[in-house]
Amino acid sequence: MRIPLLMGVVNVTPDSFSDGGAFLDPARAIEHGMKLAEEGAAILDIGGESTRPGAEAVPAEVELARILPVVKGLAGRTAAALSIDTRKPEIASAAVEAGASIWNDVSALSWSRESLAGAARLGCRIVLMHAQGDPKTMQDDPRYDDVVSEVRSFLGERIARCAKVGIARNRLIVDPGIGFGKTLDHNLALLAGLPALAELGVPILVGASRKRFIAAADRNGAADARIGGSIAGALAAWRGGASILRVHDVAATRQALSVTAAIERSALS
Repeated sequence: MRIPLLMGVVNVTPDSFSDGGAFLDPARAIEHGMKLAEEGAAILDIGGESTRPGAEAVPAEVELARILPVVKGLAGRTAAALSIDTRKPEIASAAVEAGASIWNDVSALSWSRESLAGAARLGCRIVLMHAQGDPKTMQDDPRYDDVVSEVRSFLGERIARCAKVGIARNRLIVDPGIGFGKTLDHNLALLAGLPALAELGVPILVGASRKRFIAAADRNGAADARIGGSIAGALAAWRGGASILRVHDVAATRQALSVTAAIERSALS
């Protein structure tokens, strides 16, 4: 089985759940992105608005001021592809013009009435993520009858909407949205149910890194104490068919994937 690509997280925010404020300075964010690429990240995901549970929306001008120097600073300096993590089509457009080639949208192009048309014009790769509710309220009381089936149906509908505005299927990536309007049981069911999402016929991205469900499963708190659980989630996602893993700890995840792959190759020899 092919080892998935690693998408390294570059949060240019003061309030992200894992490393909020650590890379708000553009020079530090650029340095961090270069380090993640050296560690094995094939994609760098740059975000200027936190979407952690309870987060407030950020004005477009603030978000743009945070991310644009970082995109420009990384463009051409690394072989890693640049991704912009935003709900706003105007931010995605500016980032693509500056050198990004992926729009990673936690709203699956539904936040703005201009998102679908904007994505069609940009011509870049698009990540469609499932979320129940918006970041401020999504963890209040998330409920599903069948989380895997409902997430699959939602993503299938968004793929169909993209097709209607001329976005080719080969430009699309889907993300089940671990932690976005889901309980512990919902997140675990989605990781176990990834093969059902593979039936959509587009690559799957999974971002389980350092998220709260790990602490809920292990009863261990702080985000930087969740690396072991993050790697467990990454390995489960890989076995479920994920093509891209969005992670904070690139070097550790790359090593875990490489060693697991070597063990499996040995078992087959």
